[in-house]
Amino acid sequence: MTMPVDLSPLALLSVAEMATADSMAIAAGTPGIVLMERAGKAVADAVARRIRPGQSVLVLCGPGNNGGDGFVAARLLAERGCRVTLALAGERAALKGDAALAAQAWAGPVAAIDGIDPARHDLVVDALFGAGLSRAISGELAALVDRVNATDRTVIAVDVPSGVHGDTGLADGPAIRADETVTFFRLKPGHLLHPGRGLCGVITLADIGIRAETVFVPGGITPSIFRNAPDLWRAHWPDHAAGVHKYARGAVAVAAGGLSGVGAPRLGARAALRSGAGLATILCRPEALAAHAGRGPDALMQRAAVDAATFETMLSTGKVDALLIGPALGLDDEARSWVAAALRSNRPCVFDADALTHIGAQRPAFTDLLQRRAAPAVLTPHEGEFKRLFGEVAGFEPALGKLERARHAALDTGAVVILKGPDTVIAAPDGRAAINGTGSPALATAGSGDVLGGIVAGLLAQKMPTFEAACAAVWLHGRAGEQLGSGLIADDLPEALPGLLAELHN
Repeated sequence: MTMPVDLSPLALLSVAEMATADSMAIAAGTPGIVLMERAGKAVADAVARRIRPGQSVLVLCGPGNNGGDGFVAARLLAERGCRVTLALAGERAALKGDAALAAQAWAGPVAAIDGIDPARHDLVVDALFGAGLSRAISGELAALVDRVNATDRTVIAVDVPSGVHGDTGLADGPAIRADETVTFFRLKPGHLLHPGRGLCGVITLADIGIRAETVFVPGGITPSIFRNAPDLWRAHWPDHAAGVHKYARGAVAVAAGGLSGVGAPRLGARAALRSGAGLATILCRPEALAAHAGRGPDALMQRAAVDAATFETMLSTGKVDALLIGPALGLDDEARSWVAAALRSNRPCVFDADALTHIGAQRPAFTDLLQRRAAPAVLTPHEGEFKRLFGEVAGFEPALGKLERARHAALDTGAVVILKGPDTVIAAPDGRAAINGTGSPALATAGSGDVLGGIVAGLLAQKMPTFEAACAAVWLHGRAGEQLGSGLIADDLPEALPGLLAELHN
């Protein structure tokens, strides 16, 4: 897999990849202590934006390079007139490499962390531990973290808040709660994954002189994890010429099942239309046809399928460019047969809601069908549905973190997986993944997921590549939630899409 150069600003680097970037920058001629000086200056600049000269700053330094950044920041802040107290976890003589050099340049006293009271200072700099911490903070350091978190003082973290792992965003023990986190060159997954995302506060990405053109090269780093943003998928956005007709824009079918629910599949179908598809048809059982028809007049069509065999024939012979199946489908045997038919079909499919429950209940048969599919497939589970899909399968333990669980699921099923939540992860079977940054708590409302599934199906029907379609749908869904804000209902979301699409085009 190769990465176009224009995607490099969206790259998220693992802890190991960031260490490689540092090493490559040093090999290219920038000494490590110069990188540390620049990192420390970025931290000092962040502090200076928040306090006045003469105020008191507590800089908490750890035993590694993160602590070295803290020593640099402390020196620069003292030179700018701040009253600086520096406390070190460990012995100064035990510092090594660039951190030792940074400590040598600090002329002030070094206090032990025992008994340090963060509340006696105006601002706290957390330079204790970096993104690669692989154990829980314990003992006196854990007590110090608790004391910091108990104050109302502003906290600025270096790289990541101490206790948060840069790859997963997880915290195995106590972790600093920061108001701002200053990190360098590229964000890490843990900056965007909860709980790390909530502990970072405002994230400042500082340029310390590592050049993308020296890092993202053959034999260097080829990132596979990205921050989800329009530049990730804009080049694949459907481009409809002036003479386009509705069939060329794609036809979406939504498998609605019986009378168990009419609103959910219609939300998905409407979202498909609002995302640009030319047609949307509800495929339902005969007893539900009148209920769907009675919800009009609108742009949706409806057709009855007597049984799973009829449904399968409609998929194979009808005009269906993408299928959404799951919302209010039902959990009975007939619904399970419809899911099996969708899995066997050669149509791009989005599996959501009840369809995910059926796939999980029929492992491994249904996952084998997924793996053998030649047509695109997208799974859209929230955490509860993900547990029903993979909860008893090795390799999906929560301790792995959300990103790795989603990537493992994509590899296991051969589908693009959208693992939903406030930090939605989109993962492809080829190893690519994106972490979404848009969204609002207001999206936690009935029917919101049905709309997301419809947007994905609408973009697939317009021949957008699967991973990019999933990423675009998640981003648009989140932005709609942000714009509408508190009080939104799912019915509002499709209607917000035209304005967002106009912004994209402009």
